[in-house]
Amino acid sequence: MSRVGLQPVEIPSDVTVAVEGGHVSVKGPKGEQQWDFPPVVRVEVKDGSLTVARTQEDKFARSMHGTARNLIANMVKGVKEEFKKELEIQGVGFRAQIQGQKLTMSLGFSHPVEYTVPEGVKVEVADSTKISVTGINKQAVGQVAAHIRSFYPAEPYKGKGIRYTDEYVRRKAGKTVA
Repeated sequence: MSRVGLQPVEIPSDVTVAVEGGHVSVKGPKGEQQWDFPPVVRVEVKDGSLTVARTQEDKFARSMHGTARNLIANMVKGVKEEFKKELEIQGVGFRAQIQGQKLTMSLGFSHPVEYTVPEGVKVEVADSTKISVTGINKQAVGQVAAHIRSFYPAEPYKGKGIRYTDEYVRRKAGKTVA
């Protein structure tokens, strides 16, 4: 039995959830999200909470029970309060700036690194070294933050690169001269 799947999702007063067939849509103050859930799960809304149940007992249905519940809970949380990932750039001369939907970073390469931010995700740059990624879709926010970090992950010798603010980079000792 899925312990996560059995927990009901509490729906706040300013969020509306509509379930029609195999489609769930969530509207809130920050925006709207939609998802087509698989036919092996059943979603019901009653008395200000949402429950997810299985229609079959095979392996796929058991695996989708908790997954569907968590995806819908993340949708409800996202339209109420946006998800946020914080990145920081460390290194001499490393900086970033945002121009419209394009993030331009100077990361020590011979050329500036440009990244076009997808729809539904907001990227803000503060102090030219702090990047914050926000949006209502948890998966999209995490993917954009991971993509930005992948341009120059923090290296272990000097610690230069892009890292999450809560990330710990294990430092290594460099070469020693005999």
